[in-house]
Order: sequence, then C-alpha cells, then structure tokens
Amino acid sequence: MSTTTLPTPRRGLDYKKFLANNGALVGLVVLCLALFIATPDFLTGQNVLNIGIQVSTVAVLAFGMTFVIVAGGIDLSVGSVAALSAMSSGWMFVSAGLPGWLALVIGLVVGALAGMINGLANAYGKLPSFIATLAMLSVARGLTLVISDGRPIKTAPEVSFLGGSLGPVPMPIVILVISALVASFVLNRTVIGRSMYAVGGNAEAARLSGLPVKRILVTVFALAGLFAALAGLLLAGRLDSAQPQAAAGYELDAIAAVVIGGASLSGGLGRISGTLVGALVLVVIRNGLNLLNVTSFWQQVVIGLVIALAVGIDVLRRKTRNS
Repeated sequence: MSTTTLPTPRRGLDYKKFLANNGALVGLVVLCLALFIATPDFLTGQNVLNIGIQVSTVAVLAFGMTFVIVAGGIDLSVGSVAALSAMSSGWMFVSAGLPGWLALVIGLVVGALAGMINGLANAYGKLPSFIATLAMLSVARGLTLVISDGRPIKTAPEVSFLGGSLGPVPMPIVILVISALVASFVLNRTVIGRSMYAVGGNAEAARLSGLPVKRILVTVFALAGLFAALAGLLLAGRLDSAQPQAAAGYELDAIAAVVIGGASLSGGLGRISGTLVGALVLVVIRNGLNLLNVTSFWQQVVIGLVIALAVGIDVLRRKTRNS
C-alpha cells in the first residue's frame, strides 16, 4: 500500500515578503544606524525631539495625501492649502477680531472647502486630479498673498499652542500621534476608507458594484484639505505667525512620503503607518545631512534621488504584481 507524503509547510519568516511590505522601515533603521555612526549628535534626546517636531507637519500633510493616492488621484495643492488655511485663521483673529478658537476652526474649514472644490472639479467636472489640484495650488497661494498682502500675520493663542509643549512633550508630536491614529482608523475601519481602496483599485468596477464613486472622491479630497489645514496650523503655531510662503513645495514631500511608505501611484494600495515611516525617512535624511554640514543644494539632490528611487520601486512592484 503506497503512502503519499504531504509537503512540509514552510516555517520561519519570508524575508522577501517582509522586505516588500516593510522596505521603508528597514531603510529607516539602516539610515539611522549609519547616521549614528557618522555623527554622535544624531541620537541625542534633543535631536530626536527635533526630528519629531520637524516630521509632524510633513506627516500630517502626507496622511491626507495618502487618502488621495489610495483612491487613485494626486493632490498638488496641499502645500498652498495649508498656507491659505493658516493665513485665513490668522486674518480672522487679527483683522476680523474673532475668538482664537473660532479662528482655528475656520482655518480647518477653509482647508476642507478647498479640498472639496478639488474633489468636485475632479469627480463632477471631469478634470484630472493633476490639473484640478494644480489650479488650486495657484489659486490658494494667490489668495494667501492677497489676504496677507505678502506679509506675515500673527496667529491666535490657540494656534500658537499647537506649536508649544504639553508638559515635556512638544505639541506637534502629540498632534502627529493623534492624527496618525485618526487617519489609520478612517482608512482601515470605516466604510469610506474601504471604499478608497475599491475606487483606487478599479473605479469602474467600484461604480458597477454600487459605490457612489463621485461622492467618495469629493470626500477623499475634502479629507486631504482638512489634514492640509491642520498641517498649516501646526506650522503657523511653530512659527507663531502665518507666513504667505509657508509650506511651499511641501506637496512634493507629502507625495514622496506616501510613495516611500509603500503606496502605489496607480491607486488601491497604501498604509498610514507606511506614510509615517516615509515622512521619517525624508526628515531623517535632511536632519542627518544638516548635522554633517552638507549644503542645502546637495540636500535637494539627495531628496530628489530618494524620490526617484521610491517611484522606481513602485513601478517594479506593479510590474511584478501584474506579471
């Protein structure tokens, strides 16, 4: 009587799968070890806090960008929307004389409305998200300059508090943690979050399955605008003023953080934890290069290469998945 030997199940860690899912985290650990060896100032308590403060704005901005990219879009306006939100809040407090808490809320509402306009232009106006948000980038930055007349405006005490400390912990780090938890909950535990993955994976299939794709896209861009507003208020709180050129170019950092964190620019893939790691990679690189006295010109070159590498990895990942 013959017997059949069943294959023994593989045990242990699948390193290829682990690296595919956590490549950014492994890269961050290696980067931190290299900088620790290169400069003893890197892992000091003060520098770690500085990194946490610096990453807060980029990461919060990138959390909103994660929603958009997961849904298959792109948002080039988040930096300008962040500046407009902070400037609107400052103007409402200084010129309109509104209470500080109300000025803060209005700043958040302005960001959400700007994002909603992006979503309406994309979903109902049939404009590609690249074009719709590129237009908003210019409009929001122009309005920021009009409101401020090109000059900084003092922020309300409630906004300045966002740049202060809660005991020994800087408030930007507290806001970062809360934002990460909220964004992760929205993306993983809510109907709208699951719908983002469906729309980004295949918008037509999502529509045929009964999902309100247009309303989902409007909601996604509104959330991106809301997180952009919070990032702008965080930055204004740190500076104790709303700056007309604040967050210029931050949209590229936000996109880079999302892609480095493992999201796909074709949509349907992305994690908030990955985005946080991606933002940390960018900030740690800049921080380390500053400690090594590398000029800002070369820093731009390095960041550009990192972005190109991340996009290249995304392309290879898609080819592997489709083959």
